[in-house]
Amino acid sequence: MSDQSVIALENVSHAYPTDAGPLPVLDGVSFEIAQSGFTAVVGPSGCGKSTLTKLVAGLLKPDAGRVILDGKPVVSPRPTVGMAFQNPVLLEWRSILRNVLLPLEIVHGHGLSRREAEDRAAGLLDLVGLAGFEDKRPSELSGGMRQRASLCRALIHQPSVLILDEPFGALDAFTREDLWQIMFKLRIEQGVTCMLITHDLRESVFLADEVLVLSDRPAQVQHRMTVPLGREREIEDLYRPEIVENLAELRRQIQIAQGRDRGEDQQGEAA
Repeated sequence: MSDQSVIALENVSHAYPTDAGPLPVLDGVSFEIAQSGFTAVVGPSGCGKSTLTKLVAGLLKPDAGRVILDGKPVVSPRPTVGMAFQNPVLLEWRSILRNVLLPLEIVHGHGLSRREAEDRAAGLLDLVGLAGFEDKRPSELSGGMRQRASLCRALIHQPSVLILDEPFGALDAFTREDLWQIMFKLRIEQGVTCMLITHDLRESVFLADEVLVLSDRPAQVQHRMTVPLGREREIEDLYRPEIVENLAELRRQIQIAQGRDRGEDQQGEAA
């Protein structure tokens, strides 16, 4: 493990118990994410991507190997981890501001007065374009606005690690792209270390410094790609020739993981 790593997985394996016996999902997965780094994980459906988030969050324990967070093995959930999911799961009986503040009611020792906490929440809401919506209920907001509030809630306690599990998957294309830009801005301004699980290759390339492709189950890291984009990004960057090539390679790697690579098929036909 590098001294600069915030997240490190060392030969992590995990299986789920079933009536027919253990179902292996991960098999010797290893990777690191540096301080303030952003890694996206893609792969075939059911290959174990969400299992990775649960292991890093301390919601599951690996059967083999170690998950290291901030230099210490993960054995239980930690308050230094924030999480955002595809469903924002906002509480309808609470205002948007009170929804964002919820983690501070659960995580003790944050040292903030009520006024300071509300000011921090209001600042985050302003950062994502929700200033003026603090007193609204979730049902009064669009899906994209609710997801922005969910991101604020995940960041309110200033976690060192943010885990994103398909947070934009249920949104329309234009709203999704808008939130990619907001998430990138949040990541830079908050300095948080991020791990993203996604099926959207464009999303992975726009947001991440590195993209990992998992093989089919039981998953291993099949391919690693460093994203050739800097700290200032626009959606139009996704149309740059080198990025289009990156996306094509990621798509090919997914096909290999699914056993659908054309080169393999042609070799098989020739044989």
